[in-house]
Amino acid sequence: MNSRSMALLGMVLLAGCSGVQSPLVPSGDQAGALHNLFWLMVVVCGGIYLLVIAGLAWGLMRVRRQSATTSDHTASDKRLDKGVWVAAAVIVAGLTVLIVGSFLADRALFATRGQSAMMVRVTGYQWWWRIEYRDPAGNRWIETANELHLPAGRTTRVQLGSADVIHSFWVPNVAGKLDLIPGRRNQLDLTPRREGWFRGQCAEFCGTQHAHMAFDVKVESPATFDAWLAGQGRNATTPAASERGQGVFAQNCAACHGIRGTLAYGRAGPDLTHIASRRSIAAGTLPMSRGGLQGWIAQPQALKPGTAMPTIPLSAADANAVAQYLAGLK
Repeated sequence: MNSRSMALLGMVLLAGCSGVQSPLVPSGDQAGALHNLFWLMVVVCGGIYLLVIAGLAWGLMRVRRQSATTSDHTASDKRLDKGVWVAAAVIVAGLTVLIVGSFLADRALFATRGQSAMMVRVTGYQWWWRIEYRDPAGNRWIETANELHLPAGRTTRVQLGSADVIHSFWVPNVAGKLDLIPGRRNQLDLTPRREGWFRGQCAEFCGTQHAHMAFDVKVESPATFDAWLAGQGRNATTPAASERGQGVFAQNCAACHGIRGTLAYGRAGPDLTHIASRRSIAAGTLPMSRGGLQGWIAQPQALKPGTAMPTIPLSAADANAVAQYLAGLK
């Protein structure tokens, strides 16, 4: 293996060391249960593997000794039979431990199912996420996209669905993965404990841009979360300097995107009411910035080939005006 291959391998191995997308750094009750089960399986299966290797080595040595001597093998055969029974007992005990561990992990994953929890709906699209929160102050849903906020220490019940093909919702630090299946709703409880930013990802191949179907997860204090949700429920405010951009957006983008408080009520694409408050653009494809917005508006197919967003022939001035308008929606 040459030095370049070694460097690439090292980069791949170090990619998960930041801990923002790793099941080995559990930050929630459900992820903790799966983490414990993982290490239990490593210990038990590793022990059984070593036992089998040791048994094979001992058997090979015994065969060689027997082939070199003509002495009575009765006592040796008895020891072999006893060793086989001991090994079988150890393997059965190990499998029993795994069964019990799996049962306890399942109980931990569903321990909150009978409790009240905040409701969030997540719908997968090729290739982005529609995220809707039940407004605690009313009977409406507050919509955002590609960014999930969770209150630390509280349980959030996520209803998962798909608008097209099978996707899979996975935030390794917080919980295990669960499929999003067209025509039905699955439920996943999340009880995060550690505040910070984490990364979620579609874990089921769903098309050419499957790798660019990520979402950011922010775990924050309950007070911070409540303030964020209240802000997300407000209508958009348009600075006077962005009136041109709002007009261009209404003519070219409003059929697919919604912005509350304006005449844009499209549902084909993500809601953009507070797009500038998010960390990324196009489900993790680009970091949020005015330049990133302008690039995405001008050349979505070049940045994410196959995306449902078409390339709209805007002039450079109009694209800049729309980007300025969207950059002010916080």
